Amino acid sequence: MTEPIFDKSEQLKQVQQAILEGETIIAVYDCIGAGTGFIGLTDLRVVIQDKSFVGSRTAITSIPYKNVRSVSFLSNKSWAGHFFSSSSIAVDIGQQTYEADFRGIEKAQHVHRVILEQITR
Repeated sequence: MTEPIFDKSEQLKQVQQAILEGETIIAVYDCIGAGTGFIGLTDLRVVIQDKSFVGSRTAITSIPYKNVRSVSFLSNKSWAGHFFSSSSIAVDIGQQTYEADFRGIEKAQHVHRVILEQITR
């Protein structure tokens, strides 16, 4: 079994506490900016720490891959520019879209690839 990729051990532990029997953690990446604290990927779902609640409350939100409508790279550049150099993604689940900004292009690309592979199966 492959060890999960992670940025911060405390974030990995939060995802580990919510793991179902037989579920495998793929990665847990720290996010920068307001709103999202981290994004975790398992073989069953996306786990997002959402810090956007009123009163400084935080939620750990689990989104089964079957509920993800789309995953997007976010960029300020044109389509002719370096679009895939973006370090931000958006996960659309219909009634809400979660945005995540990463330290590094590779992390955003990995998250995008894993989610895309899961939702196109």
